[in-house]
Amino acid sequence: MPEPLDPREVHHRVASHQEGLSLFLRHLPPPGGISPRGVVLYAHGATFPSAQSIAHRFDGWSWRDALCDAGFHVWGLDFLGYGHSDRYPGMAEAPNGHAPLCTAEDASGQLAAAVHFICSHHGAERLSLIAHSWGTIVAARFAAECPQRINRMVLFGAIARRGNGAPPDFPAWRNVSLQDQWERFTAEVPRGETPVLSRTHFAEWGEAYLDSDAASRTRMPPSVQTPSGPWFDIGRAWAGELAYDPSRVRAPVAIIRGEWDSMCTDSDAAWLFDRFASPVRRDVKINRGTHLMHLESSRYALYRETVTFLAGGDEPPRRDSCSQ
Repeated sequence: MPEPLDPREVHHRVASHQEGLSLFLRHLPPPGGISPRGVVLYAHGATFPSAQSIAHRFDGWSWRDALCDAGFHVWGLDFLGYGHSDRYPGMAEAPNGHAPLCTAEDASGQLAAAVHFICSHHGAERLSLIAHSWGTIVAARFAAECPQRINRMVLFGAIARRGNGAPPDFPAWRNVSLQDQWERFTAEVPRGETPVLSRTHFAEWGEAYLDSDAASRTRMPPSVQTPSGPWFDIGRAWAGELAYDPSRVRAPVAIIRGEWDSMCTDSDAAWLFDRFASPVRRDVKINRGTHLMHLESSRYALYRETVTFLAGGDEPPRRDSCSQ
């Protein structure tokens, strides 16, 4: 097991639905271990795991810390091929000529194993999900298949269906360098705008990112080996084939996005908003944010909007029929 990121953090290994491969889960309880708000599980995006997303502390504070302080038990899942979860055997082979690894169909089975374990651990029937980017496809697919397990969902930078056509081809896996990440992280900021990602923060984050793959610094340039299934799923969605049916999603859902997010545009959010069957829906756009807003200066607004939605209080109270 890796070193905890916080003295209160507890790690677990859970069998996945893939025989012989296990998943890594990190859990941070609220202060005092008392949870008036319930349980939240985070599903990461295409290129970096839970430690570099919901759990990474910028200036000593993370998205996870904000949720814990609000009274939630917070769990982070590393999908197979990421972080401290097992690697696919195919990641030891040449990537070309093999199907992309860790597609939404596979990852939703991993998420199901994590949800089952966490609910059993807490003696809970359901939990809430937070997901980013590609992770929103996986989370919504699971919510459609197992609605009885989901309390609420926050979909940050959600991927929607666009257009029609053939999705691009992808290898089984690929290597992602720090330069790749920097270019991706900064590409959406309009010319002339003040940067929203600190170079100092990125340098610190980058070292932790390379640490997520023990072999990263043996490559030139140093890079993290990453399954390509998530990029295949995104390309498939943009070619007209989203890996789930939004009309089957019935849990309360918030779509949260940055104003400069080119992967979750106004039309993307509107398409999803109109098709979810959720009784409570939100579409929240935060200024000066991109697809990676959880690493940027607007992250505190993201934290607050997430806590507010997951805390609920926006549905009529349930009344006993005897009191009518």
